[in-house]
Amino acid sequence: MFDLIVKGGTLPDGSVSDIAITGDRIVATGRVEGEAREVIDATGDLVSPPFVDPHFHMDATLSYGLPRVNASGTLFEGIALWGELREVATVEDMVARALTYCDWAASMGLLAIRTHVDTTPHHLRTVEAMLEVKRLVAGYIDLQLVAFPQDGLYRTATGRENVIRALDMGVDVVGGIPHFERTMEEGADSMRDLCRIAAERGLRIDVHCDETDEPMSRHVETLAREVTRHGLGGRAAGSHLTSMHSMDNYYVSKLLPLIAESGMTAIPNPLINITLQGRHDTYPKRRGLTRVKEMQAHGITVGWGQDCVMDPWYSLGTADMLDVAFMGLHVAQMTHPEEMARCFRMVTEDNARIVGLEGYGLKKGATASLVILDAGNPTEALRLRAERLVVISKGKVISRRKRNDARLDLPGRPGRVRRRL
Repeated sequence: MFDLIVKGGTLPDGSVSDIAITGDRIVATGRVEGEAREVIDATGDLVSPPFVDPHFHMDATLSYGLPRVNASGTLFEGIALWGELREVATVEDMVARALTYCDWAASMGLLAIRTHVDTTPHHLRTVEAMLEVKRLVAGYIDLQLVAFPQDGLYRTATGRENVIRALDMGVDVVGGIPHFERTMEEGADSMRDLCRIAAERGLRIDVHCDETDEPMSRHVETLAREVTRHGLGGRAAGSHLTSMHSMDNYYVSKLLPLIAESGMTAIPNPLINITLQGRHDTYPKRRGLTRVKEMQAHGITVGWGQDCVMDPWYSLGTADMLDVAFMGLHVAQMTHPEEMARCFRMVTEDNARIVGLEGYGLKKGATASLVILDAGNPTEALRLRAERLVVISKGKVISRRKRNDARLDLPGRPGRVRRRL
């Protein structure tokens, strides 16, 4: 007697399989015989491992308009607004907003999130709040926290001290923002320092790196070198990397092999970077996205990140990683069938690899977390931003949704429209 069987679903690779679940584990796949306490018919629907977001800011989420709207729409005004808000936001405020966002995420099959937590304020209420959220959602969402010195490691008197304090409190990942230090030299020094801290503590590192239109912001070069020096490999990630869209092509021809050699990963955030970048351009206006396909061609693991939802930097968002991949597909011009399928993998398998998620996938022995989508394949899921019909987290059904077919009243035409082919 199984606890749950998902029958006849189409997996992302196109195969059709049953999935049997006992407790919080997948115990059988393929053609499964036997009874279960519940059987879910997924015939004709896509069954996917859960969505994973490798880059988010949960301490600021759902705070749009506080203390006021970002009128210029720029990154720097957003940072200034958040700087005001974090001084007055209580632990209770941040926990409540984050839990609401996690409700959204659960309903969308987003079951693993890496969130950067601002360690700039010496009170560290941000860290206290996110550690509490991590505890509260542990039963259904894997939440990974990054110690993120938003105003710079060296730019504030206690910047470095607070990163260490946050790590000692139980934060999982080392973070940084070298392009926001006072000088290029201090930015490079921060990369050396933070990689050393990560190596000494045996932790992962994820750096906001070169999130700027300035082509001479080249901290990713130092990051890659230090990752290689300390053997961090895939435990290191460079997020955003938007300056690469403005860099000289000859220089990039040297940079990409250096990144590939290090083994580090990359996390562009298409919804946010296409919104924030290029604000000082007239025309031609830069697209605000790093060189995704070029990095992938060099064997670098690249995953799409959400970054923000309704906060000082971004006024929209629904916790839907298919929205993120859909925008990324367009901006990166990844429209070949293989590229579109890759975009789906970037918000599932590739992101799981970036954050080091254990037990991930639809194989025997894996954690029993999966999503049933109203789509026939990954590309159709992207095209439709498909409804999540069922979300299962760690063996339990945590969300259900009815098909949202439209009803037509047109002479000679079908009475129901699903937009699936």
